[in-house]
Amino acid sequence: MSEQQWNVTTRDGLRILVRPAASDDEGLLAELFDHVSPQDLRFRFLSAIKHVSRKQIADLIGVDHSSVESYIAFAQDTETPVATAVLACDRRKRRAEVAISVRSDFKGHGLGWELLGLMVQEAKDRGLDEIESIEDRSNFDAVELEQNMGFTVEPYPDDPTLLRLSKSLVA
Repeated sequence: MSEQQWNVTTRDGLRILVRPAASDDEGLLAELFDHVSPQDLRFRFLSAIKHVSRKQIADLIGVDHSSVESYIAFAQDTETPVATAVLACDRRKRRAEVAISVRSDFKGHGLGWELLGLMVQEAKDRGLDEIESIEDRSNFDAVELEQNMGFTVEPYPDDPTLLRLSKSLVA
């Protein structure tokens, strides 16, 4: 597991600590997902779930750290989990997919922007060629945020409700 952690200040001045999720963070992730809107859960998991199960949370923590890493963000100086990000590399370790979730009561403070920026940098540091995310077409905020960070948009093959957003990391 990566020992990397970041102290970041969002555009609104919110200070957060971001670190890899640890095996004893299951309860913190459950608390976080209890505060993510049903619509954002649908966007994150691309399904109509209303509650993130213990197995899904365990799957976020019990990862092969060489190819997948889950991160958790806290409002600094508190134990309040405010967001999570997952970076998952393909088998060849040339491309990674990113997925981010932010607590409803912390949306609009720049957390998604900061986490996406950290994940892009982490993908670069791992020597990857590309980072991508799969978004529901109706998730306008995420699509706009990613486009503003230089991601390109294309239809997702075989599913007209989804978009593939990608960014080349090769100079």
